[in-house]
Amino acid sequence: MPRGDKSKYTDKQERQADHMEEGYEKRGVPEAEAERRAWATVNKISGGGKQSGSGRGKEENKAPMKKGGQKGAAAQSHATRVEAGKKAAATRKRNASQASR
Repeated sequence: MPRGDKSKYTDKQERQADHMEEGYEKRGVPEAEAERRAWATVNKISGGGKQSGSGRGKEENKAPMKKGGQKGAAAQSHATRVEAGKKAAATRKRNASQASR
C-alpha cells in the first residue's frame, strides 16, 4: 500500500476528514493544507486506519476535535472577560500604589 493511501480508513473516518477539511477551508486554509490537517487530526483521534481482527476496537481520543476553537480570550464568555478586566485593573492600581511608597 503506497504512502498516503486512504483505502484502509472507515467510512466514519472519511466523513470526519471531509467535515474537518471543509472547516479549514472556510477559515481560509489552502485546499491541500486543509486536507493534510484533516487527515492528521483523524489519525490523532483514531490512531490511523481500521485495524483488522476481532476485538480491536479502541476508544477514540476526543481531545484533538475539541482543541480547535478553545484557545484565547475569544473562547471565554463576555462576563468572564469583563471580570478578568476588572481584576487586572485592580491589580494595576494596587501595584501602582505600592510602587509609589
